[in-house]
Amino acid sequence: MDYVHFHLSCFQLWLASILCRPLQFQPSKSHKKVLKKMLKFLAKGEIPKGSCNDEPMDSTVDDAVTGDFALINKLDIQCDLKTLSDDLKESLESEGKNSKKEEPHELLQSQDFVGEKLDSGEPSHSVKVHTVPKPGKGADLSKPPCRKAKEIRKERKRLKLMQQNPAGEHEGFQAQGQPPSLFPAKAKSNQPKSLEDLIFESLPEDASHKLEVRLVPVSSEDPEFKSSFSQSFSLYVKYQVAIHQDPPEECGKTEFTRFLCTSPLEAETPPNGPDCGYGSFHQQYWLDGKIIAVGVIDILPNCVSSVYLYYDPDYSFLSLGVYSALREIAFTRQLHEKTSQLSYYYMGFYIHSCPKMRYKGQYRPSDLLCPETYVWVPIEQCLPSLENSKYCRFNQDPEAVDEDRSTEPDRVQVFHKRAIMPYGVYKKHQKDPSEEAAVLQYASLVGQKCSERMLLFRN
Repeated sequence: MDYVHFHLSCFQLWLASILCRPLQFQPSKSHKKVLKKMLKFLAKGEIPKGSCNDEPMDSTVDDAVTGDFALINKLDIQCDLKTLSDDLKESLESEGKNSKKEEPHELLQSQDFVGEKLDSGEPSHSVKVHTVPKPGKGADLSKPPCRKAKEIRKERKRLKLMQQNPAGEHEGFQAQGQPPSLFPAKAKSNQPKSLEDLIFESLPEDASHKLEVRLVPVSSEDPEFKSSFSQSFSLYVKYQVAIHQDPPEECGKTEFTRFLCTSPLEAETPPNGPDCGYGSFHQQYWLDGKIIAVGVIDILPNCVSSVYLYYDPDYSFLSLGVYSALREIAFTRQLHEKTSQLSYYYMGFYIHSCPKMRYKGQYRPSDLLCPETYVWVPIEQCLPSLENSKYCRFNQDPEAVDEDRSTEPDRVQVFHKRAIMPYGVYKKHQKDPSEEAAVLQYASLVGQKCSERMLLFRN
């Protein structure tokens, strides 16, 4: 079942499945800060000042939507330039009327010159205007706008290269007649670093700390799982009590095992699959010989599914929730190199009305599952609808339907009295009218294919 309605503390929450596409993922500014913070801690033991519990659910989605506002910012800049040009024209016309020293055609030429300068990207201080702006018209246009020192240095370097190579012969220049580049084409330092470059950046030999990530199968027969079980369990209890305020008596070994160490998935290692195989795993983060975090994941033929994370609250300043998610995305990309169909990172459920669950929208590009047609829709298209309603149909095609909807409920496989039979046979022996409604609801939720492959237990 891909979406659920339930009541929690008198509030109705709606969960939508969310899927990240790691192959196209680019870390945001906040993601890069988390990775750099970890590197500084490992290299120098540096602990950020004023740090707080930076759990993933406390993160914001501001950086995740930076790309969404890029076009808006561009349009704003164009509007500002147009406003600046209009104000300048008005000021020039006013000066012409008062002094009578400039002809109308000269004013138009001046305006054209200003427009060309603004569009060309050249510094605005090349436009010489001696008029004082009217009250309420904004900054003094007779003075150059304030610019950052970095921009000024870039401009000086560009002008210097142009003087040395007027024909654009420098390798950093484009073909003749095209705007020159600021830096040579061979300079690769300006290329954005990949997620892997940021995670696996080399550390000095005398690094203060050592971090090791181990992938351990969830199996009582695995020696590494058994040897680390006690330490992993203690960490789980510490996390649940400190972060979720669970009573210690509710965090026993039985609950821990049932929750995170018992999986319905059968371990499988096919020849065309990843080296680690398919199944449930604990991704353990060892810092200086001690487990500080455990990410519980399922490795499936098409995706890595993030199940749960628990960590040492003493290391909250490292933003281990965000860091582990980025490591899992990089891990998915690594598995994809061996198994091409394994190319998605499943993050569970997205709850737009719950601030502590909206952090999952940070990891772009990602899609939400339409609850009616069961197709994946980019989250950017879903968010406006979710702002107006907790429950939404994401697929904008009104004619679209669930292609795997239940069309033949009599073929639903039922397990009754130790026998497997289709629902068409089972219902002949049932007189309870509510039984049919329950079976039909089940069939509508799992779809036609799954209803024929799964067994519905009836007592």
